Amino acid sequence: MHLSTRKGDLILDSFLGSGTTVAVAQKMGRKYIGVEMGDHAYTHCKVRLDKVISGNDGLKLSEVLEWKGGGAYKFFELAPSFIVKDEFGNPVIDSFYNDTKLIKAMCKLMNFTYEPSQTEYWKHGIGQGKNYLYITTQLLTVGMIQQIAGHLAEGESLIICPKKYESGADKIDGRITIKKIPQSVLKACHFGKKEYLLPIKESAMEEIETGE
Repeated sequence: MHLSTRKGDLILDSFLGSGTTVAVAQKMGRKYIGVEMGDHAYTHCKVRLDKVISGNDGLKLSEVLEWKGGGAYKFFELAPSFIVKDEFGNPVIDSFYNDTKLIKAMCKLMNFTYEPSQTEYWKHGIGQGKNYLYITTQLLTVGMIQQIAGHLAEGESLIICPKKYESGADKIDGRITIKKIPQSVLKACHFGKKEYLLPIKESAMEEIETGE
């Protein structure tokens, strides 16, 4: 580490093991990211880093570097897989991800700050100025657009990300922009749907969509 890095460099160890890389990086003033799947992320890596930061790891290197402790780190856990299989073998969004988490993810994707309004259901996120974001998996109708447009204040604009929208809905108001959820996402999963009347093949679904 002394030969190949300098103080302040970022070091990645994607198979952290017992935590040696990040422990040494902490003492040598390097930034670091350590990744570990096993339980020893808790029983070894975290325990070791806690001792390093407290200055009580008792290792020879600490004496050589005159390490007295200090600093901090952040410990993250990966969330469960976003896509799971339901009882029919169809890919669906895991129920772990409720509406709030889905909206938060979309706000981040669209570069909006998650800040739901307490009074307006269609204000999920806020962007620059008075630009807002609304996420819905319902069919967006002309009537819905007209209703929302009637509540837009002066200087406000809105981006709506629906699953589908009625013909002409995107031409109701110049302050409202519609950006559909990508087809690749819609084909990859059914949003929270777990009941199917018939086992429809993907090719048949594509034909139906083409016909529509």
